[in-house]
Amino acid sequence: MWFALVIGHALADYPLQGEFISVAKNRHADTKYLFGGKNPPPGLWVQILGAHALIHAGTVWLITGSVALAAIEAALHWIIDFAKCESWTTFSLDQVLHVLCKAGYAIAIASGAAWVTWTP
Repeated sequence: MWFALVIGHALADYPLQGEFISVAKNRHADTKYLFGGKNPPPGLWVQILGAHALIHAGTVWLITGSVALAAIEAALHWIIDFAKCESWTTFSLDQVLHVLCKAGYAIAIASGAAWVTWTP
């Protein structure tokens, strides 16, 4: 399970992210070139970072079938990437934190935690 989650992470963080998301999710990035030299709409970075976190949540949901783990992934991925964009972490630490989250999900599943199987 952990290996599948890490593969899902690699897909969502590299080919499914692309330059637009990679740049526009950072509120400090100069994104004018993405918008024809104009400023992006105010607060767009929040939506872009949220969309990126939801892509990750989707991979967790598809792999585990757990809505609970997908919701946790959305929140944690948003927070971890925000920290990286604020330069509170490095790229390497960002990736380690994401992989540790996946390990936590795999452990929760293996332990048979009832909350993991919650569905709306």
